[in-house]
Amino acid sequence: MRLTIFTDYTLRVLIYLGAHQDDARLSTISDIAGSYGISRNHLMKVVHQLAKLGYIETTRGKGGGMRLARAPEAINIGELVRATEDDLALVECFQSGPPRCPIVHACTLQGVLAQSLNAFFDVLDRYTLADLLHPKAKLVAIFGAANAAQ
Repeated sequence: MRLTIFTDYTLRVLIYLGAHQDDARLSTISDIAGSYGISRNHLMKVVHQLAKLGYIETTRGKGGGMRLARAPEAINIGELVRATEDDLALVECFQSGPPRCPIVHACTLQGVLAQSLNAFFDVLDRYTLADLLHPKAKLVAIFGAANAAQ
């Protein structure tokens, strides 16, 4: 199982915002892109989706930016990954439509992989964004150093 870059960046945005939730100033896409050394264009799509899903609030214009719309304790990582991953079909037989594999009706691999995917999400479901923000002071320092280096 490999998460998409979109989901990776989604988690990074939320970690950044969670680490800066006590800041008076709103965070910007440039702040986050600079901290991680990633594309602003990719982040714009991620931020748009996070706002649409209700995870963040955005404000346009001068002094605008974004912040968490929910408390970090209310953001479940498993739920978030399910919302941002388009295709959780590990193998072809998980996809909708008629099966193309000739052994699909006798194969036990599908059941084994379904169990492993469920186990993956069982672990993610035990964590919230708050769990990913420890040690918060160290995260804030790293983000600050990354932005100062630019």
